[in-house]
Amino acid sequence: MELIQVTKEMYATAQRIDKATRTIYTLALAKAETEKIYRKELAKEMIELRENGIQATLIPDISRGNTAFLRYERDLARDVYNSANASLKGLQTEASLLQTISRYHEVL
Repeated sequence: MELIQVTKEMYATAQRIDKATRTIYTLALAKAETEKIYRKELAKEMIELRENGIQATLIPDISRGNTAFLRYERDLARDVYNSANASLKGLQTEASLLQTISRYHEVL
């Protein structure tokens, strides 16, 4: 791999890292928002069930069942965020590898 090609790859990787960090920020906000919505709706559901006289031991299971779609959205947002984070770490590893190759070319 020629030094010019390595430099181009380093630049492209830096651009991808920059874009990925912005995307991760957006995903982090979505993750936090879905968590907040889920917890608020879960609490509302628990209060409503308690007011309707449902047996106390059944309230957690019923309320989680009634808010299952919100929990799904929360879990999906968390997993997408974690996946994007792992992808960013892969890009950082790629950038590190390209820097090593660049240093090797400088020695030659």
